[in-house]
Amino acid sequence: MLSKKTKYGLKALTYIARKDCTNPVLISEIAKSENISQKFLESILLSLKKTGFLGSKKGKGGGYYLIKKPEDISMASVIRVLEGPIAMLPCVSLNFYEKCDDCPDEDACTVHQLMIEVRDNTLRVLEHKTLANYID
Repeated sequence: MLSKKTKYGLKALTYIARKDCTNPVLISEIAKSENISQKFLESILLSLKKTGFLGSKKGKGGGYYLIKKPEDISMASVIRVLEGPIAMLPCVSLNFYEKCDDCPDEDACTVHQLMIEVRDNTLRVLEHKTLANYID
């Protein structure tokens, strides 16, 4: 299940992308428009800034703006930054792999095989969708 942090991060990025990319957008404007707690939104936007999706400007006329073009921001990359692994189990994660303690043989594990299929299909969607797909 997607966390509120990730859901709100996607909503905020979409909101910013719909605005004129040359002018920073106020946190208060995003929070009010998307019905998100401003304090919670501040921490989300800071994470997105630290990972290179957003820039910010302080003072009058300040706020957040996209650093990358919307078509260069994949949904998979945003979800990985805000949520962590896309895979439902660590033993099938491409970026955060960990062996399951209770599984002696991954190749024979039916759950492992199913989750690989789920991961691959989820990634197929998320890697081919960008922020640009949702700003019309």
